[in-house]
Amino acid sequence: MSETWLNKVNWSADGLVPAIAQDAASGRVLMVAWMDRDALKLTWQKNEAVYWSRSRKKLWHKGEESGHIQKVKEIRLDCDGDVILLQVEQQGGIACHTGRESCFYSRLEQGEWVEVDAVLKAPDEIYKK
Repeated sequence: MSETWLNKVNWSADGLVPAIAQDAASGRVLMVAWMDRDALKLTWQKNEAVYWSRSRKKLWHKGEESGHIQKVKEIRLDCDGDVILLQVEQQGGIACHTGRESCFYSRLEQGEWVEVDAVLKAPDEIYKK
């Protein structure tokens, strides 16, 4: 099968594109990560989110350690071709490594960042390294 669809993505100079993971049911933004060509191709093939970890310099299958896999329902590309949107079903209801539903758990209130979402599961219970 031809992979010309990958050429429609406007990859950055370092070969990456930001990817937004959004809960397919609620619409809540769960997280933002990066994808390289291989990550996007694998995501499409597996129907599970695979990202590029900039800190570890390797592919990262979301949930490989935590079990919190993101089942991909739909993949979209924005009008400029430089952002991927994944509509996902978040396994375990936790997307953030802090044990929260979303990585966007802090809200700016009167000039201070306030954590407004509860920890659903302690990180040391999720990551048993």
